[in-house]
Amino acid sequence: MSEPNSDLLPEGLEDRLPREAAATTRVMRAIQDVMHGHGYDRVLPPMIEFERSLAARMDGINQRRMFRFVDPASLRMMGLRSDHTPQIGRIAGTRLAAAARPLRLCYAGQVLTIKGDALDPARERLQCGAELIGADNVAAACEVVAVAIEALQAAGAQGVSVDFTLPDLVDTLAEKAFPLAPDQIEAVRRELDTKDAGGLVDAGGEAYVPLLYATGDFETAIEKLAAIDAGGVLAGRIAALREIAAALGGAARLTLDPSERHGFEYQSWLGFTLYADGVRGTLGRGGTYRIAGSGKGEVATGFSLYPDGLIAQVADAERSADSVFLPLGHDRDVAARLRSIGWRTVAALSEADSAEALGCTHLLAGSEPKKL
Repeated sequence: MSEPNSDLLPEGLEDRLPREAAATTRVMRAIQDVMHGHGYDRVLPPMIEFERSLAARMDGINQRRMFRFVDPASLRMMGLRSDHTPQIGRIAGTRLAAAARPLRLCYAGQVLTIKGDALDPARERLQCGAELIGADNVAAACEVVAVAIEALQAAGAQGVSVDFTLPDLVDTLAEKAFPLAPDQIEAVRRELDTKDAGGLVDAGGEAYVPLLYATGDFETAIEKLAAIDAGGVLAGRIAALREIAAALGGAARLTLDPSERHGFEYQSWLGFTLYADGVRGTLGRGGTYRIAGSGKGEVATGFSLYPDGLIAQVADAERSADSVFLPLGHDRDVAARLRSIGWRTVAALSEADSAEALGCTHLLAGSEPKKL
């Protein structure tokens, strides 16, 4: 049996070559600059933590998606993060427990999973986002959604759209408006997820079928949801969604799918998904949630962006940066001055080097760059 090529990367992992690496740096910087401008302070949690801590801080985190191994020092199980959010919750609840609320934190880095999604085989992804700890009201939601949209637009996304959902919809309706037995709730959730009207009826959720059609353009869908709302149990949530939509002032296209739960396993009353023209799949998700770990948990509102698809789009349109070729014996002070005003320089190391071979756009002639 022949050995596999040792230079191949494992499935779902890839190198970022110069063009894409440059686009990655620009996109991530643009996103972080927006979050910084809105008062979010960046934190840098480690890539590896004790597995128990990662799993305990957020309901819905799937431990089976995490790479796990035994720490030789402590002999405890460790995990590579598959999501930054539990780490931000740990920092907020421990090191920054005494900090004033609302606490605004942001992050950026890589996450790793054992297996990619069906439509996205990548196992290593970039994740950046912001968490507003200590608030999950309408004002917090308005800020978080607006910052997420602004960050994507600053990074180069065109035609940003936001799809809202209500993750606790079934639980809320099942209490009184559309009563369900405890053993029916999960079945109804499952059939709503698959958009199966017949399955809903079979599961005892006939009253929930109209929710399948309260989707699409926000203004139309919210009216349909209001018409379904038995006894006004959703009135507060509907009013909140309308207030958030109005606060965005047309910054993005808005849609509504109130029963969507995929990716919102730990969100509470609000969830949203972010998309952009020309980018395959989702660019991010966010919403309101509780940080687990002690008592009932602290409320929070936040979003996570996964900009790899956007980076690929930006990289395709990337133009190589201008660079100045510095011949042997060039004036080092002149070269330093050029770099100080933003030029990129490439110095010859031998007589064989040339501006053309090294991909330079300019040649240092005397004390000034000359375009080739």
